[in-house]
Amino acid sequence: QVQLVESGGGLVQAGGSLRLSCAASGSTSSINAMGWYRQAPGKQRELVAVISRIGATNYADSVKGRFAISRDNAKNTVYLQMNSLKPEDTAVYYCNAKRLSFGTLYDAWGQGTQVTVSS
Repeated sequence: QVQLVESGGGLVQAGGSLRLSCAASGSTSSINAMGWYRQAPGKQRELVAVISRIGATNYADSVKGRFAISRDNAKNTVYLQMNSLKPEDTAVYYCNAKRLSFGTLYDAWGQGTQVTVSS
C-alpha cells in the first residue's frame, strides 16, 4: 500500500505561482511513475504532468512551458511548480502514484488540494 499526502494549494491571482508537494509513504520502493491530475467542477479528471522513476516527464499541452514536475526519490516526494497561472487552471489537484506489484499496476491517489486562480 502507498499513501499520498498533498500540500501547497491555495488562492492566487492570475499570473501568479504555486508549488504543490506530494509525499508518499508505505511501500514506496514499488512506486514507478508519479504524477498530478486535476478535476475542475463539471469536468473529468485529467492528467497534468507525470514523471517516471528515472525522471522522464510528460505534460498536458495546456500546461507546457508553465508547469514543471520534479521528483525527489530520496524523500519519496513529487512536486509541481505552477507558474503563469490562469483562471482555467482552477481545479482540485490530485497526486497519483503508480505502483507495480507482482506484475500488476496499481493506482494510489492523494486526497486532493484545491487550487483557485482569480482573474
